[in-house]
Amino acid sequence: MACAVLCVWLWKQLVKAKKDREQAAVRYRELEIKVQSLELETIRYKLNPHLFKNTLNSIQSHAYQTYYALDKLSNVLDYILYESDKQYVSLREEIEFALSLIEINRLKVSPLFDLRIKNKIDQTNPLYEQVLIAPLITIDLIENAFKHADIQSADAFISIVFDLKDDQFLLTVSNKISTKSAMKKERSGFGKESFLKRLEIIYQKSYSIDQFIEEDTYISHLKINLLEHKTQMLVAGR
Repeated sequence: MACAVLCVWLWKQLVKAKKDREQAAVRYRELEIKVQSLELETIRYKLNPHLFKNTLNSIQSHAYQTYYALDKLSNVLDYILYESDKQYVSLREEIEFALSLIEINRLKVSPLFDLRIKNKIDQTNPLYEQVLIAPLITIDLIENAFKHADIQSADAFISIVFDLKDDQFLLTVSNKISTKSAMKKERSGFGKESFLKRLEIIYQKSYSIDQFIEEDTYISHLKINLLEHKTQMLVAGR
């Protein structure tokens, strides 16, 4: 009986060993094929230096874009972390933040996309460096333009204009409206409502905002009277 059991066990071990050898042979063959494939690819790159050079140029381009995006992202994060808690910042700081945000959004669209950015602010205006602007006050209009713009059409565009006329800060954002309806999200209207409420609380009667559709273009025009707001701040003792 013991002999029969031993024979069965030995037979099973032989079967298992044979199966293991077969599997090892298959894995060896697969590895051999992979090595041959890699060698073939290496030969191809050696035979085609232009392809190899183009690949390197592509990697270099993506690396530059990544570095550029991370640099702008760093500026945005620094502003959000260290400036957004402040009640007010200078117009210069807010504009620099907005421009960095725009450059990050630029990566989402085609290089051929018509993105028009104009900074018409005279930096010698005394109000440019004064701490009168609520941080992140420009973000809603800019983000909405990239969110709702028609970026597929040949004549699509986004236009963002910063200006400082006398004592008034002006931000005008316009974009061609997408024919595709934006995907509805939970609490989708909260952002705009919060933005308008914030303007009302901070600037009271020292601002105006107009948002309207003209043909197939959505236009937002924000105007803040900085000098009038400064006077209100002094009266309120802020």
